[in-house]
Amino acid sequence: MVGPGRPQIVLFGSSIVQYSFGEGGWGATLADIYSRTADIILRGYAGWNSRFALKVLDQVFPKNAIIQPSLVIVYFGGNDSMDPHPSGHGAHVPLSEFTDNMRKIGEHLMSLSNKTRVIFLSPPPMNERQIEVFFGDVMRGRSNELSRPYVEAVLNLCHEIDVKEMGSISQLRQVRLS
Repeated sequence: MVGPGRPQIVLFGSSIVQYSFGEGGWGATLADIYSRTADIILRGYAGWNSRFALKVLDQVFPKNAIIQPSLVIVYFGGNDSMDPHPSGHGAHVPLSEFTDNMRKIGEHLMSLSNKTRVIFLSPPPMNERQIEVFFGDVMRGRSNELSRPYVEAVLNLCHEIDVKEMGSISQLRQVRLS
């Protein structure tokens, strides 16, 4: 069994997190950078949004766990910001609910321990044309215009609750544990 001597970095989010350990992915890059100093733990769920995340937050990050993460990198917003599905089902979460959900997620994570740090990733810009060509109608309802208010909400919330925000995944390469 692996002992608790190494810091834990948890990646928590939707498909951008789930698939981050693929070849050349940002999760794989972090695992390589921290290979001898920290354990990278993946908690990514394709298709999820902040509403789903809030429902499992206590199970994924129990407050009474003996070992708490040193860093949690949170990414939600890409699915939340999609156009609402006409049926009322789907991944869309209204902006005000998204902001409340992210606040609750941030506050919960910051309450885990005095050593737990939190970074929110805002929804990244997308190449809409490339997505349309590659995925076709499957990805309809996603656009930079739709995600922009969610990006702004993450930025404002991070200032409000004193959580670090990164506007792009490439900035993660600059993060080092002290």
